Amino acid sequence: MANMGELLWTPSSERVAAANVTTFTAWLNARGHDFRSYEELRRWSVDDIAAFWEAMWNYFEVKSPTPYECVLRDAAMPGATWFPGARVNYIETLLSKGDGDKTAIWAADEEGAAQRISWCELKARVFKLATALRELGVMPGDRVASYLPNVPEAAVAFFASASIGAVWSSCSPDFGAASVIDRFSQITPKVLFATDSYRYGGKTFDRRAEVQSMIDALPSLEHVAHVPGAAGGAISPDAISWASLMARPEVADFAFEETAFDHPLWIVYSSGTTGLPKPFVHGHGGVLLEALKFTHFHLDLKPTSCMFYFTTTGWVMWNILLSGLVAGSAVVLYDGNPVTPKADRLWALAAETGMTLFGASPTYLNGQMKEGIRPNKLYDLGAMDSILLGGSPVMPEHMEWCYDNIRSDIWVTSQSGGTDVASAFVGGMPTLPGYAGEIQTRCLGVDVHAFDDDGNEIVDAVGELVVSKPMPSMPLFFWNDEGGHRYRDSYFDTYPGHWRHGDYFKVNKRGGCFILGRSDSTLNRYGVRIGTAEIYRTIEGIEGIEDSIIVNLDLPGGNFFMPLFVVLSKGQTLDDALCQKINKALKEKYSPRHVPDRIYQIEAVPYTLTGKKMEVPVRKILLGAPAENAASRDAMSNPDAIDYFVEFAATQREYSTAAD
Repeated sequence: MANMGELLWTPSSERVAAANVTTFTAWLNARGHDFRSYEELRRWSVDDIAAFWEAMWNYFEVKSPTPYECVLRDAAMPGATWFPGARVNYIETLLSKGDGDKTAIWAADEEGAAQRISWCELKARVFKLATALRELGVMPGDRVASYLPNVPEAAVAFFASASIGAVWSSCSPDFGAASVIDRFSQITPKVLFATDSYRYGGKTFDRRAEVQSMIDALPSLEHVAHVPGAAGGAISPDAISWASLMARPEVADFAFEETAFDHPLWIVYSSGTTGLPKPFVHGHGGVLLEALKFTHFHLDLKPTSCMFYFTTTGWVMWNILLSGLVAGSAVVLYDGNPVTPKADRLWALAAETGMTLFGASPTYLNGQMKEGIRPNKLYDLGAMDSILLGGSPVMPEHMEWCYDNIRSDIWVTSQSGGTDVASAFVGGMPTLPGYAGEIQTRCLGVDVHAFDDDGNEIVDAVGELVVSKPMPSMPLFFWNDEGGHRYRDSYFDTYPGHWRHGDYFKVNKRGGCFILGRSDSTLNRYGVRIGTAEIYRTIEGIEGIEDSIIVNLDLPGGNFFMPLFVVLSKGQTLDDALCQKINKALKEKYSPRHVPDRIYQIEAVPYTLTGKKMEVPVRKILLGAPAENAASRDAMSNPDAIDYFVEFAATQREYSTAAD
């Protein structure tokens, strides 16, 4: 097994020469610069952010009918104003990147062949729906909400809404009605696109009752559009059918709305597991520039690429997946369970569509490893040249598995960012080597550091992830946050003038990056801060352990209790030998402080709908908070998993003596 920090991959000279960032660097050098390494380019991009983002504008030939007055009017955070005076429609640029019969979207579900949609057909559908929305009275700034699965209609509805200046917002149909209402009631949508049902794991889930609850709770709705699901039942007597919206002649001369650079594009949300979800508002221009940078340089997408990431419409990764189109790449949408009807379903889809970039979470790879899946023995994956891992920290064995079971020369990259910025802070770079368990580098134009408690930058030590200069895709504001108080309190209360993201972060001397868990779920023992990712990285590599969650409970009198909860393989039981094995591994690899006070066997770890372990809600419940205040079940992928911790808190009040 590869060790942390072990060199696993070195890009070939051919890959380096063909990389988009190599072409960009040469373009800059022809204009007076002399960058000889990625690190020199990166440092310039954060030392002179205005010059970097203006170079991005010029390099990608972003069009605006009106000139911008300056690149950055005010670099303060929050409140930075980018490219004032410019008018940029994100969808207009996105749809300009391909044409004709070339594939824009592949769409697939658990069974059957993938559906292919050309650029020409995609534009035709978008222009028809956008025209229909205008006829329904949708104006720039109106909110259009969606309760659709990851199907082409969801992408078309998003593109159509944003193309006319409406503000898009999406929830996946696996969200419960209360969770959706918590989100959409904040933004008062005028139109709702909804489905009657969705399929997952071979089963059909009827959502008509949930849709009716939303309609009843959202008096701002003027129109409901029905996209038929697997069941095909009616959702409302007044609903407009998708077919009728699309039953119109081709739109010959579609006019995009000329939106200001900071005109709202979409509203995305925090997980909402511990309170009302925060509604992040991102702008057309900021998302466009970030998407151009991220897809071209950190994913190295080209017009010949085909990008896939396993996601739902309720996670910002869906938005980022669709941004692959700004590189002229095809994208693959998948609706369903990734291991239905068989565990190798996504690899079959990869071979069918010719994916060049395959994206999924480390949790998905864990399942593939445990199932013994070897994709390169089952399918022709010759087109695949990169793997994108995100959503949770990546372990060395995840990366090693990709080299052993997909391609020995594949570029495996881990990226980390946030819904908050709809992009990555740290990520991949095809011209740099890859080391086991490391994220390759800090992204261009992102002035990200690890800070200690006193606000000093630290290297080779764990600190808070802090961004010290504005990014174009930072939220314009939170919806309904009059005066911006909630926005400031969320990011700028700890280090004034610096964005504190809430992750524990480390940068080593060569620039490799590590995300070590949420800082609000820190394990602080004897004054030493421990990232939960270090615990998981170690124990989930132990045979027989499927999953785990750990929390640290601060108790009266300066005491604490750090329990570890583990999910074991079928037929396994937690015994003294396994506990000793876990403790020994943590002590030897890290320190005695990493060893839990007690270990408990559980059936399942509670997760959010976006695949995050619910460490903070579990900690709150174990400290006595009512479950309904600590965690929203509608925001969970497995709501029953929280019940164990509610019972644990009620029946096992041994915390005060457990650590003695």
